[in-house]
Amino acid sequence: MGLSKRILLFLGVNVLIIASLSIVLALFGIQPYLNAQGINYQNLVIFCLIWGFGGAFISLAISRIMAKWAMGVKVIETTTLDQNERWLLTTVTQLSEKAGLPKVPEVGIYQSDDPNAFATGPTKSRALVAVSTGIIQRMNRSELEAVLAHEVAHIANGDMVTMTLVQGVINAFVMFFARTLAWAASQFVDEEKRGLVNMVAVILFEIAFSILGMILVAAFSRQREFRADRGAADLVGSAKMSAALASLQRMIHVEEPQAASIAALKISSNKKSGIVALFSTHPPLEERIRRLSAR
Repeated sequence: MGLSKRILLFLGVNVLIIASLSIVLALFGIQPYLNAQGINYQNLVIFCLIWGFGGAFISLAISRIMAKWAMGVKVIETTTLDQNERWLLTTVTQLSEKAGLPKVPEVGIYQSDDPNAFATGPTKSRALVAVSTGIIQRMNRSELEAVLAHEVAHIANGDMVTMTLVQGVINAFVMFFARTLAWAASQFVDEEKRGLVNMVAVILFEIAFSILGMILVAAFSRQREFRADRGAADLVGSAKMSAALASLQRMIHVEEPQAASIAALKISSNKKSGIVALFSTHPPLEERIRRLSAR
């Protein structure tokens, strides 16, 4: 997908989210939270909850469609005659049945040299597992089976909804504290300047709190990755899962996917160190291998 098309898609999704949440606020009759007396905390809480959770859940609801469009995922048809595609379908079907999923996820392939895979979708019954052409070309079937098991484990664990709930809570807290502190800061200036000061302060506080929120979300995501590794080990064995992670470790250059904003859970991401590691959604591969070996 070209850059202009991805930008158009991004803008379209944001317009959809803004329009949807604006309609919800109007239906609930939520008035502005600032008035002559100060902050109406009831309106502010409802405002933050609707915007914080609403945006996260709308993104989750359309995550499977977004992944197909943004990543150019080709969903494999059950009638395919391609042997590799049939193997992918059969393997995901067997893993899904073993994991107790109510419905087999869609299985897709996307063009990328990045050796990666991801799972997305709003529910366990409406999920998608996609693998890159790069990982298909560079992994043997035993390793690839473990990668697929990891993604199926994400779906079985309900990680998409869990991460959306976490993000929604963080969003709501960020919005609430940013606006509360911004209003307090605006009280220290002349009345005619308060509107501008409040607006600027909201932006600055949201940036600061969002950075802290990203650290919390990333930390939670890393724990879900460990859990998905354990789930995959239960499905295919610890040895296979460790071998797949070791294979990824040997692939030194691991790029981030083109659409990092999609609500999707990947098998791997770039290794980060120092303060930057706090923002990593994935634990170091060596740590994941060590934990599996200790099982």
